[in-house]
Amino acid sequence: MSVTFVTTCDAQQLQVKTVNGIVEGLDESGIHAFKGIPYAAPPVGELRWKEPQPARNWAGVRKTIKFGPRAMQRALFGDMQFRSSGMSEDCLYLNVWTPAKGANEKLPVLVYFYGGGLMAGDGSEPRYDGESMARNGVIVITVNYRLNIFGFFNHPELSKESPHHASGNYGLLDQVAALKWVQQNIAAFGGDPARVTIAGESAGSFSVSAQMISPLAKGTFAGAIGESGAILGNNAVAPLAEAEQKGVAFGDSIGARTLAELREMSPQELLAATSKEWYSRFPITIDGYFLTELPEKTYTEGKQAHVPLLAGWNSAEMDYHALMGQDSLTKDNYTKTVQKLYGDKATDILNLYPADADTAVAQAATDLASDRFIAFGTWKWTDLHAKTGGKPVYRYLYCRARPDMRAEMGNAVPGLAGGVIKTDAPIKKIIPMGASHSSEIEYAMGNLPTNRVYDWQPEDYKVSEIMQAMFANFIKTGNPNGTGSSQWPAVKSGVPAPVMNIDVHSKAAVEEHRERYLFISKSKLM
Repeated sequence: MSVTFVTTCDAQQLQVKTVNGIVEGLDESGIHAFKGIPYAAPPVGELRWKEPQPARNWAGVRKTIKFGPRAMQRALFGDMQFRSSGMSEDCLYLNVWTPAKGANEKLPVLVYFYGGGLMAGDGSEPRYDGESMARNGVIVITVNYRLNIFGFFNHPELSKESPHHASGNYGLLDQVAALKWVQQNIAAFGGDPARVTIAGESAGSFSVSAQMISPLAKGTFAGAIGESGAILGNNAVAPLAEAEQKGVAFGDSIGARTLAELREMSPQELLAATSKEWYSRFPITIDGYFLTELPEKTYTEGKQAHVPLLAGWNSAEMDYHALMGQDSLTKDNYTKTVQKLYGDKATDILNLYPADADTAVAQAATDLASDRFIAFGTWKWTDLHAKTGGKPVYRYLYCRARPDMRAEMGNAVPGLAGGVIKTDAPIKKIIPMGASHSSEIEYAMGNLPTNRVYDWQPEDYKVSEIMQAMFANFIKTGNPNGTGSSQWPAVKSGVPAPVMNIDVHSKAAVEEHRERYLFISKSKLM
């Protein structure tokens, strides 16, 4: 690493030469942080809805000491916390935290994709901050990528103008561009381009599973981590023609019937149009370029990236209200709900998710809602990769529920993104049924202190230490076992798999509910 130190009152500034020019970051207590590095050209004007183009070179030194703008998005998760410099269509920036003191260290690299349903999120969120993991000898990179209509819009005119006859998937193409940037530049930051692990949570995990089957990402990473999410499962992707017609219908609905008219609209106008009641999200598509076939086919035939995989889900990914609505938690109501959802398969589902009494409904409904939402798809991913991927698969179940909120949070309810949502309504305390969706992020990345919402206890820091050690071991070696972790066996194809139950007393155990997932998979119910 070509480094220049310039002493200031606050810290030491670092300069690193990338392929596009020199960037200058900060030495933050021994971790060198570079924030807001452009990895592609701004996707604005005629570049809106195009594959990301190479970043432009610059002369002199570019200060990278502040996070770049976050992608265009609506405030879907009112508790998301950002440190970015505003919101803009010009959003293709990444952030690097490195403990390396020189270019010859060849440290392992973690590239993390944020969650948010492919509709929200940002690499500046404190829960993804890379400093803590960097102190474990890992270079950490968070990546911004296009979202919602800017990242996943399809249209026949877009497919026609594309040299690949494809449209959509721009957010995933952004991630590919970032991975190629890493291959070109990470050595200058002290990293090893042959030891890159990609990771993400929810939509970020969904993205990881997609990058593993895209021919465009081939050779850009050597390991994968998925936290609650996968591209496998029913209705996960759409055919290109179907998605194109959805794009046409969207344009017609807002009076923009041509691509030129859509590109003339301001980003604010486009974003506002996605808030209408009739709108539903734009899908990932089998475009023949980023994705060439159904994901399940690729994984079944063993054509995915053959890399070690660490993946799992949380014990209460979805609240029972997602299944039961406002119905009271009675056995009769639960039975009626399942019968309505599953028809002639309802008896099988009731046997697999039993509630023999009213008191058992909350747990059964939570389990079923969680599997419907995201757990089953994640299980399917690990199961198929264990069969055909040719590399070890490590599966976990995260069990540690967040503690109570700090008293000073006042009248608020906890949100999915780690913050709170203020309310004037009376608060009824609900005892969690387990670890909620996204609650493991601060633990895995060692970022509990960045979240002042919750009253973290010594046990929480113990769980974080365990989980971060497992992740760091995996990033370094492709195996989570090592110093600071319990023995974690890999999954073996065709037999009840070991699952690492992550909690205060973490331990591996045989998966309890394999019969559920085998039945769902065979019946194609989710």
